[in-house]
Amino acid sequence: MSHFTGWPGTSWHRMARCLPRCSGSLGFGPVWQKNGQVRSFEVIPLHKLGHPRIDITVRTTGILRDNFSNCYELLDDAVQAVAALDEPPEKNFVRRHAQEALAADDTTFRDATLRIFSSSPGTYSSGVNLAVLASAWKTTKDLADIFVAWNGYAYGRDLQGKDAHLQLASALSTVSVTFNKVQSDEQDLLGCCCYFGTHGGLTAAARQYSRNTVKPYYGDTREPESVEVRDLADELRRVVRTRLLNPKWIEGMKEHGYRGASDIMKRVTRVYGWSASTQEVDNWIFDDIATTFVNNDEMRNFFEKNNPYALEEISRRLLEADRRGLWDADPRVLDDLKKNYLEIESWMEDLSGEGEYQGGNVDIVTLQDDPAWGGAVKDLLTQVNAKHSRQ
Repeated sequence: MSHFTGWPGTSWHRMARCLPRCSGSLGFGPVWQKNGQVRSFEVIPLHKLGHPRIDITVRTTGILRDNFSNCYELLDDAVQAVAALDEPPEKNFVRRHAQEALAADDTTFRDATLRIFSSSPGTYSSGVNLAVLASAWKTTKDLADIFVAWNGYAYGRDLQGKDAHLQLASALSTVSVTFNKVQSDEQDLLGCCCYFGTHGGLTAAARQYSRNTVKPYYGDTREPESVEVRDLADELRRVVRTRLLNPKWIEGMKEHGYRGASDIMKRVTRVYGWSASTQEVDNWIFDDIATTFVNNDEMRNFFEKNNPYALEEISRRLLEADRRGLWDADPRVLDDLKKNYLEIESWMEDLSGEGEYQGGNVDIVTLQDDPAWGGAVKDLLTQVNAKHSRQ
């Protein structure tokens, strides 16, 4: 039993409040200072914990990694302490997984307890969002490989980006649940591409390496008195209904002309990103996006006057979702979308003059197609996948 969580950028005090997310799973409690900061931790005995110690793996953002390394040192210490407890393996999955790693590989206890990962020092992306937006992938396995290649660097006590791709793959093989809570309730899952890049990317990777279904969840703290954990698919439905497809929100975006059209486009591409990485987006969402923005005369006129490039991007992403099998489209909606896309492409030609124009085919370049990019990670992924196949 294991779960994977991601911590996006946040403040120290919020970070301190997030520690129970892991402490409740591992079975340790924070020891607080009078100023409200965490000083250390104490292990909760099993008979008081009330459930087995659940293993965790954390993928952290680069900003949090750089500014709050002391927090990760504390969490890293707690993981090692829990893994060292003399407890039955069915009651302590941290110890169980560490012992399995020690028995299977020529490794150390330290490497067997690495649980905090991020991108390499000085970088700030999960890699998956960049690949999705560039259409530089063919299968979910490609996204899983990209996630491991970009994020296989361990952090913690005396660790500042240790090469630990094999350890990340090993941790992923035990994952059954992924969870995240974005840094501010003023944002939602469509507010930034890094959200689907990180949570979506780690979900794709966990499914690939664990061969489990891996259920993604989201933490909703908008109402402090009624904190909820809901299915990622449910949260996506909520944010699509309350904002992206909300007529009042759309009218507000229209008031901002070019920028408003761009913001609509960005949120649609993030819907596509969540679908590409998790397949948790309902067909009706894509149907309604196409109907609302592309197959609507009034909205097409708005985009044509203010930002035709944004509507071209929306249309192209919808067609890409259909081609990749991410969207089982309503036949009439899809037929209208294709017809309207031809009109939108004519806008691009008229705007381009004699130069090249945006639109048409998108060249998909993967790891296998780019010698420089692919060669840099080929040996790494060969090792990771070889180890994974032996598990």
